[in-house]
Amino acid sequence: MNCKQLIQQIFKKESFLCVGLDPDIKKMPQCIAEQDDPIFEFNKHIIDATAPYCVAYKPNLAFYEAFGLEGMAAFEHTVDYLKKFYPEHFIIADAKRGDIGNTSTMYARTFFEHYDIDALTVAPYMGEDSVTPFLQYDGKWVVLLALTSNKGSHDFQLTEDTCGERLFEKVLRVSQQWGNEENMMYVVGATQGKMFEDIRKVVPNHFLLVPGVGAQGGSLQEVCKYGMTKDCGLLVNSSRGIIYAGNDEHFADAAAEKAKELQLQMAEELSKLK
Repeated sequence: MNCKQLIQQIFKKESFLCVGLDPDIKKMPQCIAEQDDPIFEFNKHIIDATAPYCVAYKPNLAFYEAFGLEGMAAFEHTVDYLKKFYPEHFIIADAKRGDIGNTSTMYARTFFEHYDIDALTVAPYMGEDSVTPFLQYDGKWVVLLALTSNKGSHDFQLTEDTCGERLFEKVLRVSQQWGNEENMMYVVGATQGKMFEDIRKVVPNHFLLVPGVGAQGGSLQEVCKYGMTKDCGLLVNSSRGIIYAGNDEHFADAAAEKAKELQLQMAEELSKLK
């Protein structure tokens, strides 16, 4: 999915919601956990319930890799299901890859050729040659970690060099030499609040993937106030706050309600751009 198509979907559905598919068998309702393929079954119910309210899905690879071959089979079934029944939805593999060039080339082949997904999260800290292999695919996106939502982000990402430039700002500035607004996004945690203003000074038009709304306490309104562009420029992710909204046989209905609640708030924010 290219940039124009993504923007069209956002305004058509009045939503920039991304639902994180982080399936944890220990948190699933018993009726799902006891099935033969619980991870896929859980995802399928969540997808069917939330698809009207979101434009993207973000499976986190850790929640699939933890179960070996069965988990990766569930990931592949999930991707196939989305592409077959919800082809208008953007798919982000949250895998946080990044290594020397020939290894990154293989990672890129895995996600952009074998799974044929739209986007992949990538760690930029090994530099240009670890990122550029992912940028060789038309219509695919690299989502670089910039300023994350976790407490430990302050350990390195906010450190300043002798000129006063913070590390996340250098990542934003230098990486623009590798990709562009059509194939590169940045991860910026919703809990960073007013920092979005500083982010937009460096990357005024790039899409931002924003985790941390919901269970992590990030404010959607604050993210929009400081981070939204004329084309929206945001994909706001919620994982636990949606997929674990309920823990009984009605869990999918509860997920739909939470997704709808966020979508309505997003529609209100998008209306301000008109």
